[in-house]
Amino acid sequence: MVSLTLVRGDITEEAVDAVVNAANSSLLGGGGVDGAIHRGGGPEILEQCRALRAERYVDGLPTGHAVATTAGRLPARWVVHTVGPVWSRTEDRSADLIACYRESLRVADELGARTVAFPAISTGIYGWPIDDGARIAVGTVSAAVTAVEEVRFVLFDEIAYAAFETSLRDARDR
Repeated sequence: MVSLTLVRGDITEEAVDAVVNAANSSLLGGGGVDGAIHRGGGPEILEQCRALRAERYVDGLPTGHAVATTAGRLPARWVVHTVGPVWSRTEDRSADLIACYRESLRVADELGARTVAFPAISTGIYGWPIDDGARIAVGTVSAAVTAVEEVRFVLFDEIAYAAFETSLRDARDR
């Protein structure tokens, strides 16, 4: 069973095997977590992302999929890029958000990663409500069959931390 921990801080500072990037489909960097990972990791990440776009994902990485690159100058070994869904009031896209966590863990397993740091995927600019995003993240990772030993949810602010803390407590009480 995977050990789940919460960290309030900057995901680019986590010394883990793999850091998960809440990427956009272009894989070429952006704002939020994506921009921070590209800035912190340096040009090696962008170089590998460009190669992935040219060779495998000419139309971009689809929502819910995951792919790995080097972590460049980050203290991690790899970055697992996944594209979260944009939240919608009229369409249930939770299966896509669940897929982000599952696929990221599958890629981490293929890499041999034992420690993985996740952000709160889709809860920033993509507008997913933080309480629901936390519930999905914790529930999905808790139920995953994986060789990963530790998952850290690295949360940027107190609101996200509190939401994940509640979800983790609820999951442990079940």
